[in-house]
Amino acid sequence: MKTLRQLSVGQVAKRSGVAVSALHFYETKGLIKSWRNAGNQRRYPREVLRRVAVIKVAQRLGVPLADIANAFQGLPEARTPTAADWNKISDIWRAQLDQRINGLIKLRDQLDGCIGCGCLSLKVCPLRNPEDKLAEQGTGARLLSGS
Repeated sequence: MKTLRQLSVGQVAKRSGVAVSALHFYETKGLIKSWRNAGNQRRYPREVLRRVAVIKVAQRLGVPLADIANAFQGLPEARTPTAADWNKISDIWRAQLDQRINGLIKLRDQLDGCIGCGCLSLKVCPLRNPEDKLAEQGTGARLLSGS
């Protein structure tokens, strides 16, 4: 007899709007967990729907899966996470998102003066790099990435 607390992978996919293959991928990354029933079929706790919803929102915000996994490590295993649990995570992601927004605003504001280091006038380029000192830090646009 199936209990109301268990969901099959198909049920989770249907309820969450996430493909079965994505659920399997999330599981390999440690973002969600399942167990196998006597018929060797995956079963998920109903609470997995909240975690999948948070994963989807975080991905839309551009939060890397590794950061999502790190945040989930601080969540309780034996109970459904509370609003306070989610608020702790959202505070961290909000700060990261604010950082990215500020970086994008800076990039947008400098876009008229320089597009992709193809400047024809290094004297006025706000991203100029005297004597190529930033090359010691690695490749790419070091000033744009915040590195």
